Amino acid sequence: MIIDVHNHAYYHGYNCQKLVKNMDECGIDKTWLLTWETPESECNPEVSWCVSRSTPSAAVPLDATLEYIREAPDRFALGYAPDPRDPYAVNRLRAAVNSFDVKICGEVKLRMMYDNPDALRLFRAAGEMGLPVLLHFDYEYPTGKQFPRPNWWYGGGIDCLERVLIACPDTNFIGHAPGFWAHISNDDKYLTQAYPEGPVVPGGKIEKLLEKYPNLYCDISANSGRRALSRDLEYTRAFLTRFRSRVLYGRDYYDNKHRELLDSLGLAPDVLEDIYCRNALRLIHEDE
Repeated sequence: MIIDVHNHAYYHGYNCQKLVKNMDECGIDKTWLLTWETPESECNPEVSWCVSRSTPSAAVPLDATLEYIREAPDRFALGYAPDPRDPYAVNRLRAAVNSFDVKICGEVKLRMMYDNPDALRLFRAAGEMGLPVLLHFDYEYPTGKQFPRPNWWYGGGIDCLERVLIACPDTNFIGHAPGFWAHISNDDKYLTQAYPEGPVVPGGKIEKLLEKYPNLYCDISANSGRRALSRDLEYTRAFLTRFRSRVLYGRDYYDNKHRELLDSLGLAPDVLEDIYCRNALRLIHEDE
């Protein structure tokens, strides 16, 4: 069984039929379909306007995601993350769990520090509901543009993640995106590069956080995860074997590059099974 833990409704023009066809072609049995609810002012127009905008305040709204669930209920697990700055965020999440069987609180991708008290309140509530929280991190990399914003940062970085892990020990968190995966290596390249290259220096912050906090997991999706794991294949084999119970297969797109990388590493079959499905099933309390 293979589970893609990171994809979106109408992303890059993929309607439900097109996504299901793509899943079949790539051998994917189930996909976590995540929302992205954020103010329009926080959406990078170069990457976010390709999705359905039936709700003005969301790049990937819940109602668009529900269309896929209704059309192919056996192929998706539903994710939903309201903006925690909404005073009704916890109520909305609880209602979505009760009404639509939401399994994941995600994707959280907001221009705010994730240890904001309102965010922590939402994350703790998600933990009480048995939902893992999927967090997107991006640092303040210069874009060379001034309009509409000079940069697109989200989340507050790896130190903020650690504060969240400490503050919410009963909630499982899944790290994702450039501001997370840059820390696979124990160096300072993350300060200037969204996608650092070169051999991995052991002892990076991801490794240290996984050692210290049992409520942290890793989503390998998107260019950020794939490129991080491609930097140093010897390190990657050891990393994935050591943390086999904390790594999740995901794509955040529609190609098969992440699977091709994983299958090329010579990992033990039970390690691959953990990454491809067992960890995801355990996090959302489902059986194979």
